[in-house]
Amino acid sequence: MTAYLGFDTSNYTTSAALFFPNTKTVRQEKKLLPVPQGGRGLRQSDCVFHHTVQLPQVTEALLAQPAALCGVCASTTPRMQEGSYMPCFLVGAGAGKIAAKANGVPFYDTSHQHGHIAAAAFGAKRLDLLETRFLAFHVSGGTTEAVLVEPDEQEIFRCTLVAQSLDLKAGQAIDRVGVMLGLSFPCGAALEALAATSDRDFKNRPTLKDGCPSLSGIENQCRAMIERGEPPADTAKYCLLSVEAALEKMTEHLLITYGDLPLLYAGGVMSNGMIRNHFTKRFGAYFAPPSLSADNAAGVAIIGYLKQERE
Repeated sequence: MTAYLGFDTSNYTTSAALFFPNTKTVRQEKKLLPVPQGGRGLRQSDCVFHHTVQLPQVTEALLAQPAALCGVCASTTPRMQEGSYMPCFLVGAGAGKIAAKANGVPFYDTSHQHGHIAAAAFGAKRLDLLETRFLAFHVSGGTTEAVLVEPDEQEIFRCTLVAQSLDLKAGQAIDRVGVMLGLSFPCGAALEALAATSDRDFKNRPTLKDGCPSLSGIENQCRAMIERGEPPADTAKYCLLSVEAALEKMTEHLLITYGDLPLLYAGGVMSNGMIRNHFTKRFGAYFAPPSLSADNAAGVAIIGYLKQERE
């Protein structure tokens, strides 16, 4: 069966995926980068080392069932803009170029952000959105951005930044609070499970400037709650509801500014069930399943396919 191979080596996860155009399905393998207990992330040099170790393992598992490759695509940069660079993406890019050469097929490049958006659209069964104008949110440990997405002949679609967090990223706030509560990094899933045990209600008033939220206060408020000895579950719930409230106000501002456009949410933070459910009811927004919302290479493989189709 013919397929397109994708690689994504982000700050958090080593990912490889195959997209099968005949069946419109994906097969993926991924592995989190190991972070020491109590740590809040990794240096880029450590990311590169762990990706170098893990990518062969992930790829071997993915290709246990062989596929006839038509093309290879890798994310080579965080965002598709000048100056956007992180060394960790060199690992996936290098592996992609080698795989393409060895198989005699074209190599394509894209951005980590593009991969997230394409994966979310595919997971929401709305790949057709990539041919239209819509608002996409990329919310993770490294990014809390909203972009205006429009079709692009060369890159399939282009992203224009329209709002972003002014300080901490949403995923950073969640991970920092989780580590303070003794959870292992990355903390999103464990923090959500802990928050689900709280019955407390909170009223959150996010701070925004021109649609851009400030999230550093979440960390400060949660630290104060911990120091006061408040239940960990309440602190976890306050953290997640604060992130939700900030993203909600951000969304409201953009809908007023750009009109009633479709909304697509991507990134690891948006795999949170509580936030997903609220935004689905509130805005009719589109989400991917968690496996395609957190870091993955599925969207990268799909972009490789779409680029070859344009040739």
